[in-house]
Amino acid sequence: MRVIGLMSGTSYDAVEAAAADLTLDGDTLRLRPLGHLSVPYPDDLRNLIAAALPPATTTARTMCALDTGIGQTFATAAERALSELCADAADLVVSHGQTLYHWVENGTVQGTLQLGQPAWIAQRTGLPVISDLRSKDVAAGGQGAPLVSMTDTLLLGVLPGTPAALNLGGIANITVVAPGTAPLAFDIGPGNALLDTAVRHFTGGAEQYDVDGRRAGAGRPDAGLLRLLLSDPYYRRPAPKSTGKEHFHLPYLQHVLVRARGLDTDDVLATLTRLTAVTVADACRAHRVTELVVSGGGTRNRTLMEMITEELPDVPLRPSDDLGLPSEAKEALAFTVLGFLTFHGLPGALPSGTGARHAALLGSITPGRFPLRLPQPAPRPPRGLRIVV
Repeated sequence: MRVIGLMSGTSYDAVEAAAADLTLDGDTLRLRPLGHLSVPYPDDLRNLIAAALPPATTTARTMCALDTGIGQTFATAAERALSELCADAADLVVSHGQTLYHWVENGTVQGTLQLGQPAWIAQRTGLPVISDLRSKDVAAGGQGAPLVSMTDTLLLGVLPGTPAALNLGGIANITVVAPGTAPLAFDIGPGNALLDTAVRHFTGGAEQYDVDGRRAGAGRPDAGLLRLLLSDPYYRRPAPKSTGKEHFHLPYLQHVLVRARGLDTDDVLATLTRLTAVTVADACRAHRVTELVVSGGGTRNRTLMEMITEELPDVPLRPSDDLGLPSEAKEALAFTVLGFLTFHGLPGALPSGTGARHAALLGSITPGRFPLRLPQPAPRPPRGLRIVV
């Protein structure tokens, strides 16, 4: 079946759309990527998202406006993907939505909120839409994240040693596939979250991120500030665990910087970049990772990638593109996999990766223009993923 996946991460700059043909052949899920595209959020909507994110307070009217505006932007991305990537022929849309709040208390996820009303997508495309994929795992006692671990596990299973997949979004997450044990997945900590926040803060919003890591590359990490950042208890919590901008936000950064006065902007950015590199390396060493497959927007930050390489001199890094999944579209393609599994009656979350009591069948389905017809449930989950060119 032909599936369109929609994703917007914690950087909330654009909706990423990817399309793929998926077929379940025995124990193997075959995926043929059809292309991907990006639809930026309108400035006013992006500003509204930023103003509503924690620790800010908001109103029910604003949440309704966000749910509508995000849903309409996702619908635009789905329409474009249907026309430009699928020649106007697809079977399903899978929408991650935009995370506005991930409610974690003492390491337990109490709830999670992704906005982007799927009715707009179904109305504009005429296709059924699977959305709200995290809540079912949370209801089963899981973290609801990282959901990309299902795709990672299926993809990495053919690699030798103990491979891991690293996604460098606003939050960095990792999936580790070690022989003889269940896969492990968790959020490491801030990928680009604090770095982007610092850039916006120091430039008064004139710049949104450190392009190619140039400013961090011009600065010098400060050992004292780095020690202070690494003292956050989150890094010492055992996996499975998840986090977000509810924790790593501007007031968090400002509180830390008050205790580290006198640094110029580039030195702060260099330190925040080193923080991501060190926490990634610590996670890899803790689980004896032998190879790291990297994806996400952070891969465009040359300084960050150089720092990770320095921290892990004995672990080869390569982009997910080498395995057939374009780095910038990997998460959107991962959601095509999750939607395909749900549509065929198969669970999409790994209990060993999220901490859930059992594997959950993910998401809610919004019918399209025609009556909803689900296929006969598949007899068993896939054990591997093959990318077909």
